[in-house]
Amino acid sequence: MSKQAAQNTTNQITEGVIWKQLLIFFFPILFGTFFQQLYNTADAIIVGNFVGKEALASVGGSASTIINLLVGFFVGLSSGATVIISQYYGADNRRRVSDSVHTAIALAIAGGVVIMLIGLVSARFALTAMGTPDDILSLSLTYMKIYYLGTIPSMIYNMGSGILRAVGDSKRPLYFLIASCLVNIVLDLLFVAVLGMGVSGAAIATIASQFFSAILTLIALLRTQDSYRLIVSKIRFHRDLLFDIIKIGLPAGLQSAMYSISNLLIQSSINSFGTDTIAAWTAYGKVDSIFWMIMGAYGVSITTFAGQNFGAGKYDRIKKSVRICLGLAAVTSLFLSFIVLNFGGTILLLFTRDANVINICIGMMRVVSPAYITYICIEILSGTCRGCGDSFFPMLLTCFGVCVLRILWITIAVPLRHEVATVAFSYPLTWTITSILFILYYKRGKWMQKDTLRNAPQGQGKEV
Repeated sequence: MSKQAAQNTTNQITEGVIWKQLLIFFFPILFGTFFQQLYNTADAIIVGNFVGKEALASVGGSASTIINLLVGFFVGLSSGATVIISQYYGADNRRRVSDSVHTAIALAIAGGVVIMLIGLVSARFALTAMGTPDDILSLSLTYMKIYYLGTIPSMIYNMGSGILRAVGDSKRPLYFLIASCLVNIVLDLLFVAVLGMGVSGAAIATIASQFFSAILTLIALLRTQDSYRLIVSKIRFHRDLLFDIIKIGLPAGLQSAMYSISNLLIQSSINSFGTDTIAAWTAYGKVDSIFWMIMGAYGVSITTFAGQNFGAGKYDRIKKSVRICLGLAAVTSLFLSFIVLNFGGTILLLFTRDANVINICIGMMRVVSPAYITYICIEILSGTCRGCGDSFFPMLLTCFGVCVLRILWITIAVPLRHEVATVAFSYPLTWTITSILFILYYKRGKWMQKDTLRNAPQGQGKEV
Protein backbone atom coordinates (compact mmCIF):
# COMPACT_ATOMS: atom_id res chain seq x y z
CA MET A 1 0.00 0.00 0.00
CA SER A 2 1.41 3.42 -0.92
CA LYS A 3 1.68 6.17 1.65
CA GLN A 4 -0.91 8.17 -0.27
CA ALA A 5 -3.34 5.24 -0.20
CA ALA A 6 -2.73 4.80 3.50
CA GLN A 7 -3.41 8.49 4.06
CA ASN A 8 -6.67 8.30 2.11
CA THR A 9 -7.80 5.35 4.18
CA THR A 10 -6.98 7.21 7.40
CA ASN A 11 -8.89 10.29 6.24
CA GLN A 12 -11.92 8.16 5.46
CA ILE A 13 -11.91 6.60 8.91
CA THR A 14 -11.39 9.83 10.79
CA GLU A 15 -13.53 12.08 8.58
CA GLY A 16 -16.09 9.95 6.76
CA VAL A 17 -19.61 8.93 7.71
CA ILE A 18 -19.15 6.61 10.68
CA TRP A 19 -21.68 3.89 9.86
CA LYS A 20 -20.48 3.69 6.26
CA GLN A 21 -16.83 3.37 7.27
CA LEU A 22 -17.65 0.70 9.85
CA LEU A 23 -19.47 -1.34 7.24
CA ILE A 24 -16.67 -0.84 4.69
CA PHE A 25 -14.36 -2.54 7.18
CA PHE A 26 -16.97 -5.02 8.35
CA PHE A 27 -17.92 -6.76 5.11
CA PRO A 28 -14.42 -7.70 3.84
CA ILE A 29 -13.53 -9.06 7.28
CA LEU A 30 -16.82 -10.95 7.41
CA PHE A 31 -16.16 -12.44 3.98
CA GLY A 32 -12.74 -13.68 5.06
CA THR A 33 -14.09 -15.05 8.33
CA PHE A 34 -16.82 -16.86 6.43
CA PHE A 35 -14.25 -18.84 4.48
CA GLN A 36 -12.34 -19.54 7.69
CA GLN A 37 -15.51 -20.99 9.21
CA LEU A 38 -16.29 -22.89 6.01
CA TYR A 39 -12.77 -24.30 6.17
CA ASN A 40 -13.34 -25.46 9.75
CA THR A 41 -16.87 -26.73 9.09
CA ALA A 42 -16.14 -28.81 5.98
CA ASP A 43 -14.78 -31.74 7.99
CA ALA A 44 -17.87 -31.82 10.22
CA ILE A 45 -20.38 -31.67 7.34
CA ILE A 46 -18.70 -34.30 5.19
CA VAL A 47 -17.77 -36.65 8.02
CA GLY A 48 -21.21 -36.31 9.64
CA ASN A 49 -22.99 -37.18 6.41
CA PHE A 50 -20.71 -39.85 4.95
CA VAL A 51 -19.37 -41.60 8.06
CA GLY A 52 -21.76 -41.08 10.98
CA LYS A 53 -22.39 -39.43 14.31
CA GLU A 54 -19.44 -41.14 16.02
CA ALA A 55 -17.07 -39.67 13.45
CA LEU A 56 -18.78 -36.26 13.75
CA ALA A 57 -18.32 -36.34 17.53
CA SER A 58 -14.67 -37.39 17.22
CA VAL A 59 -13.81 -34.59 14.78
CA GLY A 60 -15.65 -31.78 16.55
CA GLY A 61 -15.80 -32.81 20.21
CA SER A 62 -12.87 -33.15 22.59
CA ALA A 63 -10.30 -33.30 19.78
CA SER A 64 -11.32 -29.92 18.38
CA THR A 65 -11.39 -28.29 21.82
CA ILE A 66 -7.91 -29.53 22.74
CA ILE A 67 -6.46 -28.45 19.39
CA ASN A 68 -7.98 -24.98 19.78
CA LEU A 69 -6.31 -24.60 23.19
CA LEU A 70 -2.79 -25.01 21.80
CA VAL A 71 -3.24 -23.40 18.39
CA GLY A 72 -5.38 -20.53 19.72
CA PHE A 73 -2.74 -19.55 22.28
CA PHE A 74 -0.06 -19.26 19.60
CA VAL A 75 -2.29 -17.35 17.18
CA GLY A 76 -3.06 -14.87 19.97
CA LEU A 77 0.61 -14.60 20.83
CA SER A 78 1.58 -14.03 17.20
CA SER A 79 -0.77 -11.04 16.95
CA GLY A 80 1.98 -9.08 18.66
CA ALA A 81 4.10 -9.51 15.53
CA THR A 82 1.44 -7.84 13.40
CA VAL A 83 1.48 -4.78 15.69
CA ILE A 84 5.28 -4.50 15.74
CA ILE A 85 5.64 -4.91 11.97
CA SER A 86 2.89 -2.40 11.20
CA GLN A 87 4.55 0.19 13.47
CA TYR A 88 7.95 -0.11 11.80
CA TYR A 89 6.43 -0.29 8.32
CA GLY A 90 4.47 2.91 8.96
CA ALA A 91 7.68 4.57 10.18
CA ASP A 92 9.50 3.39 7.02
CA ASN A 93 12.17 1.68 9.14
CA ARG A 94 13.12 -0.96 6.57
CA ARG A 95 15.81 -2.63 8.68
CA ARG A 96 13.50 -3.18 11.62
CA VAL A 97 10.67 -4.37 9.37
CA SER A 98 13.00 -7.00 7.95
CA ASP A 99 14.28 -8.05 11.38
CA SER A 100 10.69 -8.27 12.69
CA VAL A 101 9.56 -10.41 9.75
CA HIS A 102 12.38 -12.89 10.19
CA THR A 103 11.83 -13.04 13.95
CA ALA A 104 8.12 -13.64 13.36
CA ILE A 105 8.72 -16.50 10.93
CA ALA A 106 11.27 -18.03 13.32
CA LEU A 107 8.64 -17.84 16.06
CA ALA A 108 6.09 -19.51 13.77
CA ILE A 109 8.43 -22.40 13.02
CA ALA A 110 9.46 -22.84 16.66
CA GLY A 111 5.87 -22.54 17.85
CA GLY A 112 4.73 -25.11 15.30
CA VAL A 113 7.36 -27.60 16.44
CA VAL A 114 6.48 -27.12 20.11
CA ILE A 115 2.74 -27.47 19.52
CA MET A 116 3.27 -30.56 17.36
CA LEU A 117 5.41 -32.30 19.98
CA ILE A 118 3.14 -31.36 22.91
CA GLY A 119 0.07 -32.41 20.95
CA LEU A 120 1.43 -35.78 19.87
CA VAL A 121 2.66 -36.66 23.35
CA SER A 122 -0.38 -35.46 25.29
CA ALA A 123 -3.24 -36.37 22.92
CA ARG A 124 -4.34 -39.63 24.56
CA PHE A 125 -3.96 -38.29 28.09
CA ALA A 126 -5.95 -35.15 27.27
CA LEU A 127 -8.78 -37.10 25.64
CA THR A 128 -8.96 -39.53 28.54
CA ALA A 129 -8.85 -36.73 31.12
CA MET A 130 -11.84 -35.10 29.42
CA GLY A 131 -13.87 -38.30 29.72
CA THR A 132 -14.11 -38.91 25.99
CA PRO A 133 -16.44 -41.91 25.44
CA ASP A 134 -14.75 -45.17 24.46
CA ASP A 135 -16.67 -45.45 21.20
CA ILE A 136 -15.04 -42.28 19.82
CA LEU A 137 -11.73 -42.24 21.73
CA SER A 138 -9.77 -44.07 19.03
CA LEU A 139 -11.22 -41.94 16.23
CA SER A 140 -10.52 -38.71 18.12
CA LEU A 141 -6.94 -39.79 18.79
CA THR A 142 -6.38 -40.60 15.12
CA TYR A 143 -7.72 -37.22 14.02
CA MET A 144 -5.61 -35.31 16.54
CA LYS A 145 -2.33 -37.07 15.76
CA ILE A 146 -2.66 -36.50 12.03
CA TYR A 147 -3.77 -32.90 12.56
CA TYR A 148 -0.76 -32.08 14.74
CA LEU A 149 1.57 -33.11 11.91
CA GLY A 150 0.34 -30.03 10.05
CA THR A 151 0.82 -27.46 12.82
CA ILE A 152 4.07 -25.99 11.43
CA PRO A 153 2.52 -24.94 8.08
CA SER A 154 -0.57 -23.77 9.95
CA MET A 155 1.55 -21.48 12.13
CA ILE A 156 3.50 -20.23 9.11
CA TYR A 157 0.26 -19.32 7.30
CA ASN A 158 -1.17 -17.50 10.33
CA MET A 159 2.03 -15.56 10.89
CA GLY A 160 2.62 -14.89 7.21
CA SER A 161 -0.90 -13.60 6.65
CA GLY A 162 -0.48 -11.38 9.72
CA ILE A 163 2.69 -9.93 8.17
CA LEU A 164 0.87 -9.16 4.91
CA ARG A 165 -2.01 -7.48 6.74
CA ALA A 166 0.46 -5.47 8.82
CA VAL A 167 1.88 -3.85 5.68
CA GLY A 168 -1.57 -3.10 4.27
CA ASP A 169 -2.14 -6.18 2.09
CA SER A 170 -5.45 -7.69 3.21
CA LYS A 171 -6.40 -9.18 -0.16
CA ARG A 172 -3.80 -11.91 -0.62
CA PRO A 173 -4.38 -13.54 2.81
CA LEU A 174 -8.07 -13.72 1.87
CA TYR A 175 -7.30 -15.23 -1.54
CA PHE A 176 -4.95 -17.80 0.03
CA LEU A 177 -7.61 -18.73 2.58
CA ILE A 178 -10.26 -19.17 -0.10
CA ALA A 179 -7.93 -21.37 -2.16
CA SER A 180 -7.02 -23.43 0.89
CA CYS A 181 -10.68 -23.81 1.84
CA LEU A 182 -11.55 -25.12 -1.63
CA VAL A 183 -8.63 -27.56 -1.52
CA ASN A 184 -9.82 -28.81 1.88
CA ILE A 185 -13.37 -29.38 0.67
CA VAL A 186 -12.28 -31.17 -2.51
CA LEU A 187 -9.87 -33.42 -0.62
CA ASP A 188 -12.48 -34.08 2.08
CA LEU A 189 -14.91 -35.31 -0.55
CA LEU A 190 -12.19 -37.37 -2.24
CA PHE A 191 -10.74 -39.01 0.87
CA VAL A 192 -13.95 -39.40 2.90
CA ALA A 193 -16.81 -39.76 0.42
CA VAL A 194 -15.00 -41.46 -2.48
CA LEU A 195 -12.12 -43.40 -0.92
CA GLY A 196 -13.88 -44.10 2.38
CA MET A 197 -10.92 -43.09 4.57
CA GLY A 198 -13.20 -41.74 7.32
CA VAL A 199 -11.73 -39.55 10.07
CA SER A 200 -8.17 -40.16 8.82
CA GLY A 201 -9.14 -38.82 5.40
CA ALA A 202 -10.64 -35.66 6.93
CA ALA A 203 -7.48 -35.02 8.95
CA ILE A 204 -5.19 -35.61 5.94
CA ALA A 205 -7.30 -33.22 3.86
CA THR A 206 -6.96 -30.57 6.57
CA ILE A 207 -3.18 -30.73 6.86
CA ALA A 208 -2.77 -30.87 3.06
CA SER A 209 -4.74 -27.64 2.72
CA GLN A 210 -2.62 -26.09 5.51
CA PHE A 211 0.54 -26.94 3.58
CA PHE A 212 -1.00 -25.36 0.49
CA SER A 213 -1.86 -22.08 2.25
CA ALA A 214 1.59 -21.93 3.89
CA ILE A 215 3.30 -22.36 0.51
CA LEU A 216 1.22 -19.57 -1.07
CA THR A 217 2.04 -17.24 1.84
CA LEU A 218 5.77 -18.00 1.73
CA ILE A 219 5.87 -17.41 -2.04
CA ALA A 220 4.30 -13.97 -1.50
CA LEU A 221 6.89 -13.09 1.16
CA LEU A 222 9.83 -14.48 -0.82
CA ARG A 223 8.95 -12.70 -4.08
CA THR A 224 8.24 -9.20 -2.79
CA GLN A 225 10.88 -6.51 -3.24
CA ASP A 226 9.55 -4.49 -0.32
CA SER A 227 11.11 -4.29 3.14
CA TYR A 228 9.08 -7.26 4.40
CA ARG A 229 10.77 -9.62 1.95
CA LEU A 230 11.61 -13.00 3.47
CA ILE A 231 15.17 -14.30 3.02
CA VAL A 232 15.51 -17.87 4.28
CA SER A 233 19.11 -17.44 5.46
CA LYS A 234 18.08 -14.52 7.69
CA ILE A 235 15.37 -16.37 9.63
CA ARG A 236 16.41 -16.05 13.28
CA PHE A 237 15.32 -14.49 16.57
CA HIS A 238 16.15 -10.88 17.37
CA ARG A 239 15.95 -10.77 21.14
CA ASP A 240 14.40 -7.35 21.71
CA LEU A 241 11.86 -7.85 18.92
CA LEU A 242 10.90 -11.26 20.26
CA PHE A 243 10.34 -9.66 23.68
CA ASP A 244 8.16 -6.92 22.16
CA ILE A 245 6.10 -9.43 20.20
CA ILE A 246 5.50 -11.53 23.31
CA LYS A 247 4.75 -8.47 25.45
CA ILE A 248 2.00 -7.31 23.09
CA GLY A 249 0.68 -10.72 22.08
CA LEU A 250 0.72 -12.51 25.43
CA PRO A 251 -2.55 -10.99 26.75
CA ALA A 252 -4.36 -12.15 23.60
CA GLY A 253 -2.75 -15.57 23.85
CA LEU A 254 -3.69 -15.95 27.52
CA GLN A 255 -7.25 -14.85 26.82
CA SER A 256 -7.55 -17.42 24.05
CA ALA A 257 -6.10 -20.09 26.35
CA MET A 258 -8.56 -19.24 29.11
CA TYR A 259 -11.44 -19.49 26.68
CA SER A 260 -10.17 -22.88 25.56
CA ILE A 261 -9.69 -24.10 29.13
CA SER A 262 -13.25 -23.17 30.05
CA ASN A 263 -14.44 -24.86 26.85
CA LEU A 264 -12.44 -27.96 27.79
CA LEU A 265 -14.37 -28.15 31.04
CA ILE A 266 -17.66 -27.60 29.23
CA GLN A 267 -16.74 -30.29 26.71
CA SER A 268 -15.95 -32.65 29.59
CA SER A 269 -19.43 -32.02 30.98
CA ILE A 270 -20.94 -32.64 27.55
CA ASN A 271 -18.94 -35.89 27.25
CA SER A 272 -20.69 -37.24 30.35
CA PHE A 273 -24.01 -37.24 28.44
CA GLY A 274 -22.82 -39.64 25.72
CA THR A 275 -22.03 -39.69 22.01
CA ASP A 276 -25.39 -38.33 20.79
CA THR A 277 -25.00 -35.23 22.96
CA ILE A 278 -21.38 -34.76 21.85
CA ALA A 279 -22.48 -34.93 18.21
CA ALA A 280 -25.30 -32.47 18.94
CA TRP A 281 -22.90 -30.07 20.69
CA THR A 282 -20.54 -30.30 17.70
CA ALA A 283 -23.32 -29.59 15.21
CA TYR A 284 -24.68 -26.67 17.24
CA GLY A 285 -21.16 -25.28 17.52
CA LYS A 286 -21.02 -25.09 13.74
CA VAL A 287 -24.40 -23.31 13.57
CA ASP A 288 -23.34 -21.04 16.43
CA SER A 289 -20.17 -20.14 14.53
CA ILE A 290 -22.26 -17.90 12.26
CA PHE A 291 -22.87 -15.63 15.24
CA TRP A 292 -19.21 -15.63 16.30
CA MET A 293 -18.12 -14.95 12.74
CA ILE A 294 -20.25 -11.82 12.47
CA MET A 295 -19.51 -10.51 15.97
CA GLY A 296 -15.80 -11.07 15.41
CA ALA A 297 -15.99 -8.98 12.23
CA TYR A 298 -17.67 -6.17 14.18
CA GLY A 299 -14.94 -6.44 16.81
CA VAL A 300 -12.09 -6.13 14.31
CA SER A 301 -13.87 -3.22 12.59
CA ILE A 302 -14.34 -1.19 15.77
CA THR A 303 -10.76 -1.95 16.86
CA THR A 304 -9.38 -0.49 13.62
CA PHE A 305 -11.81 2.43 13.72
CA ALA A 306 -11.07 3.28 17.37
CA GLY A 307 -7.31 2.95 16.86
CA GLN A 308 -7.08 5.41 13.98
CA ASN A 309 -9.38 7.94 15.59
CA PHE A 310 -7.49 7.60 18.87
CA GLY A 311 -4.28 8.42 17.01
CA ALA A 312 -6.02 11.46 15.49
CA GLY A 313 -7.22 12.59 18.93
CA LYS A 314 -10.89 12.34 17.92
CA TYR A 315 -12.20 10.84 21.15
CA ASP A 316 -15.82 11.96 20.72
CA ARG A 317 -15.86 10.22 17.34
CA ILE A 318 -14.72 7.01 19.04
CA LYS A 319 -17.62 7.13 21.49
CA LYS A 320 -20.09 7.84 18.69
CA SER A 321 -18.72 4.94 16.67
CA VAL A 322 -19.18 2.65 19.68
CA ARG A 323 -22.85 3.57 19.93
CA ILE A 324 -23.37 2.98 16.20
CA CYS A 325 -21.49 -0.32 16.21
CA LEU A 326 -23.45 -1.53 19.26
CA GLY A 327 -26.66 -0.68 17.42
CA LEU A 328 -25.60 -2.58 14.31
CA ALA A 329 -24.49 -5.56 16.40
CA ALA A 330 -27.73 -5.55 18.39
CA VAL A 331 -29.90 -5.64 15.26
CA THR A 332 -27.72 -8.40 13.80
CA SER A 333 -27.83 -10.52 16.97
CA LEU A 334 -31.62 -10.28 17.21
CA PHE A 335 -31.93 -11.31 13.57
CA LEU A 336 -29.60 -14.28 14.11
CA SER A 337 -31.55 -15.36 17.20
CA PHE A 338 -34.72 -15.37 15.10
CA ILE A 339 -33.08 -17.41 12.31
CA VAL A 340 -31.56 -20.03 14.62
CA LEU A 341 -34.70 -20.45 16.72
CA ASN A 342 -37.00 -20.78 13.72
CA PHE A 343 -34.82 -22.52 11.13
CA GLY A 344 -32.14 -24.20 13.25
CA GLY A 345 -33.62 -27.67 12.77
CA THR A 346 -33.36 -27.32 9.00
CA ILE A 347 -29.77 -26.06 9.21
CA LEU A 348 -28.84 -29.07 11.35
CA LEU A 349 -29.71 -31.41 8.47
CA LEU A 350 -26.44 -30.28 6.89
CA PHE A 351 -24.57 -32.16 9.63
CA THR A 352 -26.69 -35.14 10.60
CA ARG A 353 -29.99 -36.94 9.97
CA ASP A 354 -30.05 -38.60 13.38
CA ALA A 355 -33.36 -37.59 15.02
CA ASN A 356 -32.11 -37.84 18.60
CA VAL A 357 -29.02 -35.74 17.85
CA ILE A 358 -31.19 -33.07 16.22
CA ASN A 359 -33.63 -32.99 19.16
CA ILE A 360 -30.81 -32.55 21.67
CA CYS A 361 -29.30 -29.80 19.54
CA ILE A 362 -32.58 -27.91 19.27
CA GLY A 363 -32.79 -27.95 23.06
CA MET A 364 -29.36 -26.30 23.21
CA MET A 365 -30.43 -23.67 20.70
CA ARG A 366 -33.43 -22.68 22.81
CA VAL A 367 -31.16 -21.93 25.76
CA VAL A 368 -28.27 -20.11 24.06
CA SER A 369 -29.59 -18.44 20.91
CA PRO A 370 -32.09 -16.01 22.52
CA ALA A 371 -29.19 -14.59 24.57
CA TYR A 372 -26.95 -13.58 21.66
CA ILE A 373 -27.58 -9.90 22.32
CA THR A 374 -26.08 -10.19 25.82
CA TYR A 375 -22.65 -10.84 24.29
CA ILE A 376 -22.29 -7.82 22.00
CA CYS A 377 -20.92 -5.42 24.66
CA ILE A 378 -18.01 -7.79 25.32
CA GLU A 379 -16.93 -7.83 21.68
CA ILE A 380 -17.51 -4.17 20.84
CA LEU A 381 -16.23 -2.57 24.05
CA SER A 382 -13.18 -4.82 24.35
CA GLY A 383 -12.35 -4.13 20.69
CA THR A 384 -12.61 -0.39 21.35
CA CYS A 385 -10.25 -0.62 24.32
CA ARG A 386 -7.69 -2.64 22.35
CA GLY A 387 -7.83 -0.14 19.52
CA CYS A 388 -6.89 2.60 22.01
CA GLY A 389 -3.96 0.59 23.33
CA ASP A 390 -5.58 -0.91 26.43
CA SER A 391 -5.36 -4.70 26.10
CA PHE A 392 -4.48 -5.85 29.62
CA PHE A 393 -7.62 -4.94 31.58
CA PRO A 394 -10.04 -6.12 28.88
CA MET A 395 -8.16 -9.43 28.99
CA LEU A 396 -8.63 -9.60 32.76
CA LEU A 397 -12.34 -8.77 32.52
CA THR A 398 -12.88 -11.39 29.82
CA CYS A 399 -10.91 -14.07 31.64
CA PHE A 400 -12.78 -13.48 34.90
CA GLY A 401 -16.26 -12.79 33.57
CA VAL A 402 -16.40 -15.38 30.81
CA CYS A 403 -13.83 -18.00 31.75
CA VAL A 404 -13.59 -18.12 35.55
CA LEU A 405 -17.33 -17.71 36.14
CA ARG A 406 -18.05 -20.32 33.51
CA ILE A 407 -15.71 -22.78 35.22
CA LEU A 408 -17.37 -22.09 38.57
CA TRP A 409 -20.82 -22.68 37.07
CA ILE A 410 -19.78 -25.97 35.49
CA THR A 411 -18.10 -27.26 38.67
CA ILE A 412 -20.87 -26.17 41.06
CA ALA A 413 -24.22 -25.99 39.24
CA VAL A 414 -23.93 -28.84 36.74
CA PRO A 415 -23.38 -31.59 39.36
CA LEU A 416 -26.46 -30.32 41.22
CA ARG A 417 -28.62 -30.39 38.11
CA HIS A 418 -27.00 -32.73 35.61
CA GLU A 419 -28.76 -31.63 32.42
CA VAL A 420 -27.54 -30.43 29.04
CA ALA A 421 -29.54 -27.21 29.52
CA THR A 422 -27.57 -26.46 32.69
CA VAL A 423 -24.32 -26.70 30.77
CA ALA A 424 -25.65 -24.54 27.93
CA PHE A 425 -26.90 -21.88 30.36
CA SER A 426 -23.29 -21.11 31.32
CA TYR A 427 -23.04 -19.06 28.12
CA PRO A 428 -25.87 -16.52 28.54
CA LEU A 429 -25.12 -16.28 32.28
CA THR A 430 -21.46 -15.37 31.84
CA TRP A 431 -22.11 -13.17 28.79
CA THR A 432 -24.54 -11.04 30.80
CA ILE A 433 -22.23 -10.62 33.79
CA THR A 434 -19.18 -9.86 31.66
CA SER A 435 -21.10 -7.33 29.55
CA ILE A 436 -22.06 -5.47 32.74
CA LEU A 437 -18.39 -5.41 33.81
CA PHE A 438 -17.34 -4.03 30.43
CA ILE A 439 -20.03 -1.34 30.49
CA LEU A 440 -18.82 -0.19 33.91
CA TYR A 441 -15.18 -0.18 32.78
CA TYR A 442 -16.04 1.65 29.57
CA LYS A 443 -18.02 4.31 31.45
CA ARG A 444 -15.05 5.02 33.73
CA GLY A 445 -13.03 6.05 30.66
CA LYS A 446 -9.64 4.80 31.89
CA TRP A 447 -9.11 2.90 28.62
CA MET A 448 -8.90 6.19 26.68
CA GLN A 449 -5.98 7.46 28.77
CA LYS A 450 -3.67 4.69 27.60
CA ASP A 451 -1.35 5.04 24.64
CA THR A 452 0.79 1.91 24.49
CA LEU A 453 0.80 1.22 20.76
CA ARG A 454 1.81 4.46 19.09
CA ASN A 455 5.49 4.42 20.05
CA ALA A 456 7.30 1.58 18.36
CA PRO A 457 10.40 0.38 20.20
CA GLN A 458 13.67 1.49 18.66
CA GLY A 459 17.14 0.00 18.35
CA GLN A 460 18.97 -2.35 16.07
CA GLY A 461 18.14 -5.59 17.87
CA LYS A 462 20.28 -8.49 18.98
CA GLU A 463 20.20 -11.89 17.36
CA VAL A 464 20.00 -15.01 19.52
